[in-house]
Amino acid sequence: MPTRVVLIHATPVAIDPILGVFRQEWPQAEPVNILDDSLSTDLESAGSLTPAITRRIVSMAQYGSNIGAAAILFTCSAFGRAIDTAKTALTIPVLKPNEAMFEDALSAGDRLGLLATFGPSVPSMEAEFHDLVHRRSSTARIESLLVESAMAALLKNDSGTHNRLLAEAAPRLSGCDAIMLAHFSTSRALAEVQQAVGCRVLTSPHSAVARLKTILET
Repeated sequence: MPTRVVLIHATPVAIDPILGVFRQEWPQAEPVNILDDSLSTDLESAGSLTPAITRRIVSMAQYGSNIGAAAILFTCSAFGRAIDTAKTALTIPVLKPNEAMFEDALSAGDRLGLLATFGPSVPSMEAEFHDLVHRRSSTARIESLLVESAMAALLKNDSGTHNRLLAEAAPRLSGCDAIMLAHFSTSRALAEVQQAVGCRVLTSPHSAVARLKTILET
């Protein structure tokens, strides 16, 4: 039987990018999608993670485990602390959206850029990155650049404008050793951003699928 990986989404725009990477990089796996697209709007309204939102995150992870997941991957980067709680509640691997990408970025150099489109996720991602840097005794630092207009375009199904806006903004981070595309949804702009800068460009879906394949096939 194929390895079942449950993907938990807080926005539908994250689904196609991660499924595309699974098809390219690990077609033998069985990705299964769970979507609650009210999570992002509820988080934005609340202003921060609440106990109720955390319980929802944990409940979705438990459901994923109950339907036979070998591992769970969250695809929205704004729920870091809640995902940590879910990790402690389950015995199967549970991955945050960006943890594999952050690890890959640390191997690229000390000056790293983060190109984001969803403002509420940035503080959580920066905190996660700084925690990893501390645990690795690294000297790496991060510079974040928010392009909210790109997300607005994507929510109108205008991926061309989304990609163009990110590519136009990316050179502001071109002094970095690597640029991370912050969200699963931003990974669709990989080719355009890579053409606009001379440094390495990383995406959460590619790093996450590679990490899951290593964990589950060894």
